[in-house]
Amino acid sequence: MKKLLLTGLLGLATVMAHAADAPVTLTGSGSSFVKPIMDKWAEAYSKADPSVNINYAGGGSGKGQTDILTPAVDFAGTDGPMSDAQLKSAKGKILHLPVVAGAVVIVYNLPGVNGLKLDGPTLANIYLGKITKWNDAAIVGLNPGLKLPDQEITTVHRSDKSGTTFIFTDYLSHISDDWKKNVGTGTGVEWPGTGQGQSQSAGVAGQVQKTPGAIGYVELIYALSNKISFADMKNAAGKYITASLDGVSKALATATIPDDYRFSYVNAPGDESYPISGVTWLLVYQEAKDPVKGKKIIDLLKWIYSADAQKMSAAMFYAPIPDPVVKRLMVTIATMK
Repeated sequence: MKKLLLTGLLGLATVMAHAADAPVTLTGSGSSFVKPIMDKWAEAYSKADPSVNINYAGGGSGKGQTDILTPAVDFAGTDGPMSDAQLKSAKGKILHLPVVAGAVVIVYNLPGVNGLKLDGPTLANIYLGKITKWNDAAIVGLNPGLKLPDQEITTVHRSDKSGTTFIFTDYLSHISDDWKKNVGTGTGVEWPGTGQGQSQSAGVAGQVQKTPGAIGYVELIYALSNKISFADMKNAAGKYITASLDGVSKALATATIPDDYRFSYVNAPGDESYPISGVTWLLVYQEAKDPVKGKKIIDLLKWIYSADAQKMSAAMFYAPIPDPVVKRLMVTIATMK
Protein backbone atom coordinates (compact mmCIF):
# COMPACT_ATOMS: atom_id res chain seq x y z
CA MET A 1 0.00 0.00 0.00
CA LYS A 2 2.82 2.43 0.94
CA LYS A 3 4.60 1.60 -2.32
CA LEU A 4 1.41 2.21 -4.29
CA LEU A 5 0.82 5.53 -2.50
CA LEU A 6 4.43 6.63 -3.12
CA THR A 7 4.13 5.70 -6.79
CA GLY A 8 0.91 7.73 -7.04
CA LEU A 9 2.50 10.75 -5.38
CA LEU A 10 5.53 10.57 -7.63
CA GLY A 11 3.25 10.34 -10.65
CA LEU A 12 1.27 13.35 -9.47
CA ALA A 13 4.48 15.32 -8.92
CA THR A 14 5.62 14.46 -12.43
CA VAL A 15 2.30 15.58 -13.94
CA MET A 16 2.44 18.83 -11.97
CA ALA A 17 6.03 19.47 -13.09
CA HIS A 18 5.09 18.94 -16.71
CA ALA A 19 2.05 21.21 -16.29
CA ALA A 20 4.28 23.92 -14.86
CA ASP A 21 6.60 23.59 -17.86
CA ALA A 22 3.75 23.50 -20.41
CA PRO A 23 3.42 26.68 -22.51
CA VAL A 24 0.68 29.05 -21.37
CA THR A 25 -1.35 30.71 -24.13
CA LEU A 26 -2.58 34.22 -23.45
CA THR A 27 -5.39 35.22 -25.81
CA GLY A 28 -6.36 38.75 -26.71
CA SER A 29 -8.63 40.56 -29.15
CA GLY A 30 -9.67 44.08 -30.05
CA SER A 31 -7.92 47.14 -31.45
CA SER A 32 -6.61 46.82 -34.99
CA PHE A 33 -4.75 50.09 -34.30
CA VAL A 34 -2.36 48.23 -32.01
CA LYS A 35 -2.26 44.88 -33.82
CA PRO A 36 0.98 45.52 -35.78
CA ILE A 37 2.97 46.17 -32.61
CA MET A 38 1.12 43.47 -30.63
CA ASP A 39 2.23 40.92 -33.22
CA LYS A 40 5.83 42.13 -32.90
CA TRP A 41 5.65 42.07 -29.12
CA ALA A 42 4.13 38.58 -29.14
CA GLU A 43 6.97 37.25 -31.26
CA ALA A 44 9.68 38.93 -29.18
CA TYR A 45 8.17 38.01 -25.81
CA SER A 46 7.71 34.35 -26.70
CA LYS A 47 11.45 34.23 -27.46
CA ALA A 48 12.25 35.91 -24.14
CA ASP A 49 9.88 33.57 -22.26
CA PRO A 50 9.26 30.35 -24.23
CA SER A 51 6.69 29.29 -21.63
CA VAL A 52 4.25 31.88 -23.02
CA ASN A 53 2.39 32.00 -26.34
CA ILE A 54 0.47 35.18 -27.15
CA ASN A 55 -2.42 35.09 -29.58
CA TYR A 56 -3.82 38.55 -30.37
CA ALA A 57 -6.65 38.32 -32.89
CA GLY A 58 -7.56 41.97 -33.41
CA GLY A 59 -11.12 42.39 -34.69
CA GLY A 60 -11.71 45.98 -33.58
CA SER A 61 -11.97 47.72 -30.21
CA GLY A 62 -15.67 46.93 -29.91
CA LYS A 63 -14.94 43.22 -30.12
CA GLY A 64 -12.19 43.56 -27.53
CA GLN A 65 -14.52 45.31 -25.09
CA THR A 66 -17.20 42.66 -25.60
CA ASP A 67 -14.74 39.78 -25.26
CA ILE A 68 -13.18 41.02 -22.02
CA LEU A 69 -16.61 41.34 -20.42
CA THR A 70 -17.52 37.70 -21.08
CA PRO A 71 -14.58 37.06 -20.52
CA ALA A 72 -13.69 35.22 -23.72
CA VAL A 73 -10.09 36.49 -23.67
CA ASP A 74 -7.33 37.06 -21.14
CA PHE A 75 -6.80 40.67 -22.22
CA ALA A 76 -8.18 43.07 -24.82
CA GLY A 77 -7.02 46.11 -26.76
CA THR A 78 -9.10 49.25 -27.22
CA ASP A 79 -8.50 52.77 -28.54
CA GLY A 80 -11.70 54.04 -26.92
CA PRO A 81 -12.23 53.71 -23.16
CA MET A 82 -15.00 51.52 -21.80
CA SER A 83 -18.01 53.34 -20.33
CA ASP A 84 -18.93 53.33 -16.66
CA ALA A 85 -21.94 51.15 -17.50
CA GLN A 86 -19.73 48.58 -19.25
CA LEU A 87 -17.31 48.49 -16.33
CA LYS A 88 -20.14 47.96 -13.85
CA SER A 89 -21.33 44.93 -15.83
CA ALA A 90 -17.87 43.29 -15.78
CA LYS A 91 -17.08 40.14 -13.79
CA GLY A 92 -14.51 42.02 -11.72
CA LYS A 93 -12.57 45.28 -11.82
CA ILE A 94 -11.12 46.01 -15.27
CA LEU A 95 -8.01 48.17 -15.56
CA HIS A 96 -7.27 50.48 -18.50
CA LEU A 97 -3.50 50.40 -19.10
CA PRO A 98 -2.25 52.65 -21.94
CA VAL A 99 0.52 50.85 -23.86
CA VAL A 100 1.18 53.05 -26.91
CA ALA A 101 0.04 56.33 -28.45
CA GLY A 102 -0.47 56.92 -32.14
CA ALA A 103 -1.81 59.11 -34.92
CA VAL A 104 -4.97 58.68 -36.95
CA VAL A 105 -4.28 60.04 -40.42
CA ILE A 106 -6.62 61.19 -43.19
CA VAL A 107 -5.77 59.12 -46.25
CA TYR A 108 -6.93 60.06 -49.74
CA ASN A 109 -6.77 58.84 -53.33
CA LEU A 110 -6.11 61.74 -55.71
CA PRO A 111 -3.49 60.74 -58.30
CA GLY A 112 -1.05 63.59 -58.91
CA VAL A 113 -2.15 65.53 -55.81
CA ASN A 114 0.51 65.69 -53.12
CA GLY A 115 0.71 67.76 -49.95
CA LEU A 116 -3.04 68.11 -49.31
CA LYS A 117 -3.92 70.24 -46.29
CA LEU A 118 -7.14 69.99 -44.27
CA ASP A 119 -8.54 71.50 -41.11
CA GLY A 120 -11.06 70.05 -38.68
CA PRO A 121 -14.18 72.00 -39.76
CA THR A 122 -13.60 71.13 -43.43
CA LEU A 123 -13.02 67.46 -42.60
CA ALA A 124 -16.22 67.39 -40.53
CA ASN A 125 -18.21 68.92 -43.40
CA ILE A 126 -16.81 66.33 -45.82
CA TYR A 127 -18.03 63.49 -43.58
CA LEU A 128 -21.31 65.32 -42.90
CA GLY A 129 -21.93 65.35 -46.65
CA LYS A 130 -21.87 69.15 -46.89
CA ILE A 131 -18.72 69.15 -49.03
CA THR A 132 -19.04 66.65 -51.86
CA LYS A 133 -16.35 67.62 -54.42
CA TRP A 134 -12.61 67.92 -54.16
CA ASN A 135 -12.59 71.35 -55.82
CA ASP A 136 -15.03 72.79 -53.27
CA ALA A 137 -14.09 76.35 -52.30
CA ALA A 138 -13.38 75.31 -48.69
CA ILE A 139 -10.73 72.75 -49.74
CA VAL A 140 -9.30 75.02 -52.45
CA GLY A 141 -8.97 77.82 -49.90
CA LEU A 142 -6.80 75.62 -47.69
CA ASN A 143 -4.61 74.56 -50.63
CA PRO A 144 -3.64 77.60 -52.72
CA GLY A 145 -1.62 76.55 -55.75
CA LEU A 146 -2.71 72.91 -55.53
CA LYS A 147 -4.69 71.71 -58.56
CA LEU A 148 -7.71 69.88 -57.16
CA PRO A 149 -9.97 67.89 -59.52
CA ASP A 150 -13.67 68.40 -60.17
CA GLN A 151 -14.31 64.97 -58.68
CA GLU A 152 -16.85 63.52 -56.26
CA ILE A 153 -15.57 62.71 -52.76
CA THR A 154 -16.20 59.17 -51.53
CA THR A 155 -15.96 58.93 -47.75
CA VAL A 156 -14.83 55.62 -46.25
CA HIS A 157 -15.41 54.72 -42.60
CA ARG A 158 -15.18 51.71 -40.30
CA SER A 159 -18.22 49.43 -40.36
CA ASP A 160 -17.20 47.58 -37.19
CA LYS A 161 -17.02 49.08 -33.70
CA SER A 162 -13.62 50.69 -33.72
CA GLY A 163 -11.34 52.60 -31.39
CA THR A 164 -9.92 54.38 -34.44
CA THR A 165 -13.45 55.61 -35.10
CA PHE A 166 -13.63 56.72 -31.46
CA ILE A 167 -10.48 58.86 -31.84
CA PHE A 168 -11.66 60.24 -35.21
CA THR A 169 -15.18 61.12 -34.04
CA ASP A 170 -13.86 62.46 -30.72
CA TYR A 171 -11.67 64.86 -32.69
CA LEU A 172 -14.54 65.96 -34.95
CA SER A 173 -16.77 66.48 -31.90
CA HIS A 174 -14.12 68.77 -30.40
CA ILE A 175 -13.89 71.01 -33.46
CA SER A 176 -17.41 70.90 -34.94
CA ASP A 177 -20.57 71.67 -32.93
CA ASP A 178 -22.60 70.36 -35.88
CA TRP A 179 -20.80 67.02 -35.73
CA LYS A 180 -21.05 66.84 -31.93
CA LYS A 181 -24.81 67.53 -32.01
CA ASN A 182 -25.79 65.32 -34.96
CA VAL A 183 -23.28 62.45 -34.91
CA GLY A 184 -21.21 62.50 -31.72
CA THR A 185 -18.37 60.35 -30.44
CA GLY A 186 -18.20 56.56 -30.23
CA THR A 187 -16.62 53.33 -31.39
CA GLY A 188 -19.63 53.11 -33.71
CA VAL A 189 -21.83 55.99 -34.90
CA GLU A 190 -24.68 56.60 -37.35
CA TRP A 191 -22.71 57.86 -40.33
CA PRO A 192 -24.29 60.68 -42.32
CA GLY A 193 -24.28 60.75 -46.10
CA THR A 194 -23.60 57.86 -48.45
CA GLY A 195 -20.12 56.83 -47.35
CA GLN A 196 -18.74 53.31 -47.65
CA GLY A 197 -18.13 51.16 -44.58
CA GLN A 198 -15.25 48.70 -44.31
CA SER A 199 -14.19 46.32 -41.57
CA GLN A 200 -10.94 47.05 -39.72
CA SER A 201 -8.16 49.44 -40.66
CA ALA A 202 -6.87 47.21 -43.44
CA GLY A 203 -10.33 47.31 -45.03
CA VAL A 204 -10.51 51.11 -44.94
CA ALA A 205 -6.97 51.43 -46.31
CA GLY A 206 -7.70 48.97 -49.12
CA GLN A 207 -10.97 50.67 -50.09
CA VAL A 208 -9.31 54.10 -50.30
CA GLN A 209 -6.50 52.66 -52.40
CA LYS A 210 -8.85 51.24 -55.02
CA THR A 211 -11.35 54.13 -55.13
CA PRO A 212 -10.27 57.32 -56.96
CA GLY A 213 -11.57 60.34 -55.05
CA ALA A 214 -11.86 58.45 -51.77
CA ILE A 215 -10.98 59.73 -48.29
CA GLY A 216 -10.68 57.69 -45.10
CA TYR A 217 -9.03 57.48 -41.70
CA VAL A 218 -6.50 54.89 -40.53
CA GLU A 219 -3.55 54.62 -38.18
CA LEU A 220 -0.26 56.07 -39.39
CA ILE A 221 1.39 52.63 -39.65
CA TYR A 222 -1.29 51.45 -42.11
CA ALA A 223 -0.84 54.52 -44.34
CA LEU A 224 2.95 54.19 -44.36
CA SER A 225 3.02 50.44 -44.91
CA ASN A 226 0.51 50.69 -47.78
CA LYS A 227 2.10 53.85 -49.25
CA ILE A 228 -1.15 55.83 -49.17
CA SER A 229 -1.07 59.64 -49.27
CA PHE A 230 -2.36 61.39 -46.15
CA ALA A 231 -3.20 65.02 -45.43
CA ASP A 232 -1.41 67.47 -43.20
CA MET A 233 -3.85 68.57 -40.49
CA LYS A 234 -4.25 72.03 -38.99
CA ASN A 235 -3.77 71.83 -35.23
CA ALA A 236 -5.17 73.87 -32.35
CA ALA A 237 -2.31 76.37 -32.70
CA GLY A 238 -3.19 76.96 -36.37
CA LYS A 239 -0.16 75.06 -37.70
CA TYR A 240 -0.32 72.38 -40.41
CA ILE A 241 1.27 69.22 -39.04
CA THR A 242 2.38 66.07 -40.85
CA ALA A 243 1.56 63.06 -38.68
CA SER A 244 4.66 61.72 -36.94
CA LEU A 245 5.77 60.01 -33.76
CA ASP A 246 7.12 63.34 -32.49
CA GLY A 247 3.84 65.14 -33.14
CA VAL A 248 1.94 62.48 -31.18
CA SER A 249 4.44 62.66 -28.31
CA LYS A 250 4.15 66.47 -28.19
CA ALA A 251 0.36 66.15 -27.99
CA LEU A 252 0.50 63.40 -25.35
CA ALA A 253 2.79 65.54 -23.18
CA THR A 254 -0.08 68.03 -22.76
CA ALA A 255 -2.60 65.42 -21.57
CA THR A 256 -4.11 65.33 -18.09
CA ILE A 257 -4.21 61.64 -17.15
CA PRO A 258 -6.59 60.62 -14.34
CA ASP A 259 -6.09 57.76 -11.89
CA ASP A 260 -8.10 55.32 -14.03
CA TYR A 261 -6.11 56.32 -17.17
CA ARG A 262 -9.25 56.94 -19.24
CA PHE A 263 -8.46 60.17 -21.07
CA SER A 264 -8.56 61.97 -24.42
CA TYR A 265 -6.06 64.42 -25.86
CA VAL A 266 -7.38 65.18 -29.36
CA ASN A 267 -6.85 68.71 -30.69
CA ALA A 268 -4.09 69.21 -28.12
CA PRO A 269 -2.45 72.63 -27.67
CA GLY A 270 1.05 73.36 -28.90
CA ASP A 271 2.65 74.35 -32.19
CA GLU A 272 3.98 70.85 -32.87
CA SER A 273 1.08 68.73 -31.57
CA TYR A 274 -0.59 66.43 -34.09
CA PRO A 275 -4.36 66.92 -33.54
CA ILE A 276 -5.85 63.45 -34.20
CA SER A 277 -3.93 61.45 -31.61
CA GLY A 278 -4.97 58.80 -29.13
CA VAL A 279 -3.79 55.88 -27.03
CA THR A 280 -4.44 52.16 -27.01
CA TRP A 281 -5.29 50.62 -23.67
CA LEU A 282 -4.87 46.99 -22.74
CA LEU A 283 -7.89 45.88 -20.71
CA VAL A 284 -7.11 43.37 -17.96
CA TYR A 285 -8.86 42.18 -14.82
CA GLN A 286 -7.24 43.41 -11.63
CA GLU A 287 -7.82 39.97 -10.13
CA ALA A 288 -7.35 37.06 -12.53
CA LYS A 289 -9.50 33.93 -12.25
CA ASP A 290 -6.61 31.74 -13.38
CA PRO A 291 -3.57 32.33 -11.11
CA VAL A 292 -1.08 30.93 -13.64
CA LYS A 293 -2.34 33.14 -16.45
CA GLY A 294 -2.67 36.06 -14.07
CA LYS A 295 1.02 35.87 -13.19
CA LYS A 296 1.98 35.60 -16.86
CA ILE A 297 -0.13 38.65 -17.75
CA ILE A 298 1.57 40.69 -15.01
CA ASP A 299 5.00 39.63 -16.31
CA LEU A 300 3.95 40.50 -19.90
CA LEU A 301 2.71 43.96 -18.89
CA LYS A 302 5.95 44.74 -17.06
CA TRP A 303 7.87 43.71 -20.17
CA ILE A 304 5.68 45.87 -22.46
CA TYR A 305 6.63 48.93 -20.39
CA SER A 306 10.33 48.07 -20.55
CA ALA A 307 12.65 50.32 -22.55
CA ASP A 308 13.26 47.59 -25.14
CA ALA A 309 9.56 46.98 -25.83
CA GLN A 310 8.79 50.68 -26.03
CA LYS A 311 11.68 51.15 -28.48
CA MET A 312 10.06 48.49 -30.66
CA SER A 313 6.84 50.50 -30.68
CA ALA A 314 8.71 53.67 -31.67
CA ALA A 315 10.30 51.82 -34.59
CA MET A 316 6.76 51.12 -35.86
CA PHE A 317 5.64 54.76 -35.56
CA TYR A 318 3.85 54.48 -32.23
CA ALA A 319 4.74 57.01 -29.56
CA PRO A 320 6.07 55.40 -26.35
CA ILE A 321 4.33 56.02 -23.04
CA PRO A 322 6.21 58.76 -21.12
CA ASP A 323 8.41 57.61 -18.24
CA PRO A 324 6.41 59.43 -15.50
CA VAL A 325 3.26 57.62 -16.68
CA VAL A 326 5.11 54.29 -16.78
CA LYS A 327 6.09 54.77 -13.13
CA ARG A 328 2.42 55.31 -12.25
CA LEU A 329 1.47 52.22 -14.25
CA MET A 330 3.97 50.08 -12.36
CA VAL A 331 2.20 51.02 -9.12
CA THR A 332 -1.15 50.07 -10.68
CA ILE A 333 0.19 46.73 -11.97
CA ALA A 334 1.45 45.98 -8.46
CA THR A 335 -2.22 45.94 -7.32
CA MET A 336 -3.03 43.07 -9.70
CA LYS A 337 -3.57 39.63 -8.18
